[in-house]
Amino acid sequence: MRALIHPSFGEADEVLSVQDRPVPEPGAGQVRLRIVLSPIHNHDLWTIRGTYGFKPELPAASGTEALGVVDALGEGVENLTVGQRVTTGGTFGAWAEYVVTGAAGLIPVPESLSDESAAQLVSMPFSTISLLHFLDVKEGDWIVQNAANGAVGRMLAQLGAARGVNVLGLVRRSAGIEELRAQGIENVIATDQNDWREQAAQLTGGAPIVAGVDSVGGAAAGEVLSLLAENGTLVAFGAMNSPTMEIASSDVIFKQATVKGFWGSKVIQQLEPALRGALFGELIQRVTEGTLTLPVAGVFDAADVADAVRMSMTPGRVGKVLLRF
Repeated sequence: MRALIHPSFGEADEVLSVQDRPVPEPGAGQVRLRIVLSPIHNHDLWTIRGTYGFKPELPAASGTEALGVVDALGEGVENLTVGQRVTTGGTFGAWAEYVVTGAAGLIPVPESLSDESAAQLVSMPFSTISLLHFLDVKEGDWIVQNAANGAVGRMLAQLGAARGVNVLGLVRRSAGIEELRAQGIENVIATDQNDWREQAAQLTGGAPIVAGVDSVGGAAAGEVLSLLAENGTLVAFGAMNSPTMEIASSDVIFKQATVKGFWGSKVIQQLEPALRGALFGELIQRVTEGTLTLPVAGVFDAADVADAVRMSMTPGRVGKVLLRF
């Protein structure tokens, strides 16, 4: 079978190549999937660079999320059938024609979802809806996020709106406001405008902002914290620009703020099965009804992974880049 392998850590478009590997056999409690589509995530690229929380042994497989078709069942697997479409968000080595994974972690995909939507359902959308749950906000509350024009930012705005939560988005350039407005997302301000804090107060009508999400790091984390109300919570979700958060001690002290980290793979593992199922059900409902959109920027054959990675890293890209196997 074809699989994307890297013999060393480095930039994905330089170190990844298609190699032949034996087709794996499922063990007890496992299934073999024939991979259909798999998205390229930032954490996949960080893993290939060797800079993520998980560092595989070399030479290493790649990819973590995929839509697949059940191809073979291991001993004891009774809840799935051969030919069934399923999605997985935590199967390392997903960038291959076939992969073996635990049956318990697979999510059956209803016919109402396209292959393109199903392939990217778990990692980013489920992390986003889990983040919204983690923030513990209710209908009518205000939250603020930076990187509002990123994939998670756009989904958080859409899921928040569907739940009646007000989401104030921060972008770094004024053009980002119109880009999001074209996608039906309002309440966005650009921090390259001198009066952006005044604009934030006007948009919220002076209502308290109870929680903030920082996906950028550096001084941008402090910008989010500066907008929070007393007893607000700042959540570190990512570090797109800097591994260090620059926040003012005065804001932490006088706002009595709480600063917390969110690592999706850890938080999701700790969710009760019933809650996890309910959140997935809500995701599928939102995608089906169109209140949550999962655009695709491009679909590439695995052999063209270098081009796919370069498109994935293109600034201003809207939608995920998918690999086809």
